[in-house]
Amino acid sequence: MKTLSEWLAHCEQLHPHAIDMGLDRVRQVAGRMSLALKVPVVTVAGTNGKGSTCAMLEAIYLQAGYKTGVYTSPHLVNFEERCRIRGNSPVATDFALAFEAVEVARADISLTYFEFSTLAILKMISEADPDVIILEVGLGGRLDAVNVIDADCAIITSIDLDHTALLGNDRESIGLEKAGIMRAGKPVVLSDPVPPESIVNRAKELGADIWLLGKDFNFSGDPLQWSWAGRGRRYSGLAYPALRGANQLLNASGVLAAVEILRPLLPVTAQAIRNGLAMVALTGRFQIVPGEPVLVLDVAHNPHSVAALAANLDAMGFYPATHAVFGAMADKDLPSMLKKIGPMVDSWYFTDLPLPRASAAHQLAEAFAALNTRKDVKSSVHESPQKALDAAISAASPTDRILVFGSFFTVGGVLQNGIPKLHAKHLSN
Repeated sequence: MKTLSEWLAHCEQLHPHAIDMGLDRVRQVAGRMSLALKVPVVTVAGTNGKGSTCAMLEAIYLQAGYKTGVYTSPHLVNFEERCRIRGNSPVATDFALAFEAVEVARADISLTYFEFSTLAILKMISEADPDVIILEVGLGGRLDAVNVIDADCAIITSIDLDHTALLGNDRESIGLEKAGIMRAGKPVVLSDPVPPESIVNRAKELGADIWLLGKDFNFSGDPLQWSWAGRGRRYSGLAYPALRGANQLLNASGVLAAVEILRPLLPVTAQAIRNGLAMVALTGRFQIVPGEPVLVLDVAHNPHSVAALAANLDAMGFYPATHAVFGAMADKDLPSMLKKIGPMVDSWYFTDLPLPRASAAHQLAEAFAALNTRKDVKSSVHESPQKALDAAISAASPTDRILVFGSFFTVGGVLQNGIPKLHAKHLSN
């Protein structure tokens, strides 16, 4: 039997395109596999906040005693991260068996890497007999492989410009693609405070039960705690989510709306909500790693998420210098991202990433140089995220701050041996 690594290599060679939008092939193979999810399903689409939303939902339902099945993408270090059963990833041999089942079912049908792996993970989750299934949409919504599944509740997080070549050049076009995960007569939660009209209009056309932030649910907070109110239910005195950043309250509010919607099927106590939000963990989402210097990990890779990252960095307080390790895909809006966070960064460490669609480090450096107006800012190029981080550690003082952000591959590249614990060279001499 092939190993998981061999199956992944096999999947990379199957289809002429890495991304091939459409559901016909996936739906046909899913039918051959008799793939059926017979418990409540939540699908989560959006530009930013999907992973955090899935993690908070999972944490709450685990605290309530339910058996969860979760699918997210992409992964940071190991492919197995993409699937969690009861909060833990299955072993590689379980994945290999599921991949083999997809291979048998697909026969002559060509699938992309993402489509093949999505079907394998859906099979694994269905066979684990969970109480609730949480599925993160990979790209867009309408034509994403995850959308072969009909959800009992859809969540659409914040919408911003990303993957414009595939999804459209404005929020309305992108919103309409995300709206594809909605189903007629089923509830949908919009946790974007200003959702595109295209989503709202599509929900009305479908007769979906739409939950709007500011109308059907809302939140408020002070420095110590926050409160949430929805249709007929209120939670007060909540501790802030363990995931850092002011933007996480938007995600948490949408999560509580979904929990309320599914309450008839999946009753949850207030204590389970409190515990879930307090204990949720997700690597690489404004993750602050104590040390000297402090390390910040964030997978922000589009203008909207980078703006949130900049605001969160600002709220951290004063640091003598900020060193930034950055790598990104070639299709990203680099000028907008660099402009938003540029004023906060004193030294840049641009890195290559190990895939063809990434920008080369020298291209990132050139884009930065064209925008930079500060003479006191340094920049350098490196062949890997780890080497870039090593350079930053060597240059940083103990009281400085090092930021690693951009693509999942940038953050994942410094996590290959676990979460780094930084000890400035000045202290070890």
